[in-house]
Amino acid sequence: MSYTKENLMYADEVIDARRSKAETEREKRHREVAAKIPDIPKYEAQMAESGLAVAKAFGMGKDAQKYIEDLADINLKTQEYIRTALVNSGYPADYLDTPYFCKKCGDTGYVGGYFCSCRKELLDRLTLEDLERVSPAGKCTFDNFRLDYYPEEPDATYGISPREKMSEIFEYCKCYAEDFGTDSGSLYMRGETGLGKTHLSLAIANVAARSGFNVVYGSAQNLLSEVEREKFGGNNSGAAENKLLSCDLLIIDDLGSEFATQFTLTVVYNIINTRINTSKPVIISTNLTDRELEAKYTARITSRIIGNYTSLYFMGRDIRQIKSQE
Repeated sequence: MSYTKENLMYADEVIDARRSKAETEREKRHREVAAKIPDIPKYEAQMAESGLAVAKAFGMGKDAQKYIEDLADINLKTQEYIRTALVNSGYPADYLDTPYFCKKCGDTGYVGGYFCSCRKELLDRLTLEDLERVSPAGKCTFDNFRLDYYPEEPDATYGISPREKMSEIFEYCKCYAEDFGTDSGSLYMRGETGLGKTHLSLAIANVAARSGFNVVYGSAQNLLSEVEREKFGGNNSGAAENKLLSCDLLIIDDLGSEFATQFTLTVVYNIINTRINTSKPVIISTNLTDRELEAKYTARITSRIIGNYTSLYFMGRDIRQIKSQE
């Protein structure tokens, strides 16, 4: 799984702030308790001294073990005295422990050199928030996808009812989302407008983002415009295009609706070709037919989509129009 540089940096800032807040609170509590129970600082100083003594004991040879055990016993008794004194004064026994947000990692974000669950949960939440800022992902789920909008009567051309066909596509997309990984295949969602392509692609995005995958979603127009502005706007860092090349899942909605130029054709080809070569999944939705897609993007691009993506043909009537009549 990959996270954006911005989210990684922000997560570090949040975790650092949590640690700083916890340590500040610990110092505040210590001052409060020291004023009320004057003996506690004395006993804490003894514990600190015994810690230094343990370090020195390693040079004592065969006598070190017994010495360390005695120090440990003294420390345990001192800790018990402090806990008892706190309780007797109306404080919780652990009142002087640093109140970390995450006790597992002590608000460092790492356990044993790996991401702590608290850091991963924070990054997953940031990834989902990024997705919801640019799409109605929170409203497009598998739970609220309605198959009853699709006719039950068999289609005259394909001999299958749109509801039956869309039920198959729905189950396929749901399994795809549940089993999603960075080695998942790519999907080519095609069909007329208003048939649920955006809804199901965002439902997949929702599940993938909640599982910690870095999902980038956008209309073809918006994604390509961002790359173009960066290229010709004096900030030719390549960050916008690299985001599309490196994310765990790229969703390009409504391919074909954008104004095509030689630059956008080059970018589309590079994105599709690079992600095929690096085995990174893409979901493309379009209202264009295969012939219209080839006329707009040339056979070089279209053949890579048709030859490498699982094609899902959406059938039915424009759901937006049906909803407007309810």
